[in-house]
Amino acid sequence: MTYERWERSTEWPLAGAALMFLAIYTWTVLTEPVGVGAQVAEHVVLAIWTLFAIDYVARLTLAQQRTRWFLFHLHELAIVALPVLRPLRLLRLLTLVSLLQRSVGGALRGRVVTYAVIGTLFLVFVAALAMLDAERHAPGANIQTFPDALWWAVATVTTVGYGDYTPTTATGRFIAVALMVAGIALLGVVTATLASWLVHKVAEQDDANQAVTQRQVAELTEQISALRAELASRATAPAPSQ
Repeated sequence: MTYERWERSTEWPLAGAALMFLAIYTWTVLTEPVGVGAQVAEHVVLAIWTLFAIDYVARLTLAQQRTRWFLFHLHELAIVALPVLRPLRLLRLLTLVSLLQRSVGGALRGRVVTYAVIGTLFLVFVAALAMLDAERHAPGANIQTFPDALWWAVATVTTVGYGDYTPTTATGRFIAVALMVAGIALLGVVTATLASWLVHKVAEQDDANQAVTQRQVAELTEQISALRAELASRATAPAPSQ
């Protein structure tokens, strides 16, 4: 099996597994299940994470230039390896972003905008969940509910940062830094895309104006040629007899 065929055949199953993981993660954070429910959720999450580990190993094996592929996909290695540590399990959520980027990575401008919008909404939601999971039981923490965490995430990703809610744990601060960097990057993508769209529209208008001008010049050239031909025919015509 080739690398491209493997990606095509696993894209949708892995996307479904990632969405299932997001649903389970949301449920466990918001409800804090105990007993059998918590154990089942943990086993399902572990199984989903194993699927992504298998996908990473398979793509590394099928890559034509393995060293180059490995160096350019270190972030995927971190996504697969680091969540073994429980405090960093939230990194498993990045698999959704990775799959979305894989499907629209070289897409057109409109799809890039769609990716930016969906990515921003997903990022805010996931960051709010992760922050709530990290902060609500910490001593002195002021992010105790999901609405508080969601408000913090929106204020942070838009670079407003009111400061009414702040993380106190090391994990929470790590999430905050990641969200700040991602927010700046997404704003840059939107700004660059808008600038590219404006430049494209101006270029289209210039091309249309040039086409009209060229047609007018061609019409004038034809008229001048016709007048010259008419004048030349009159000049060479014999004078009328008296």
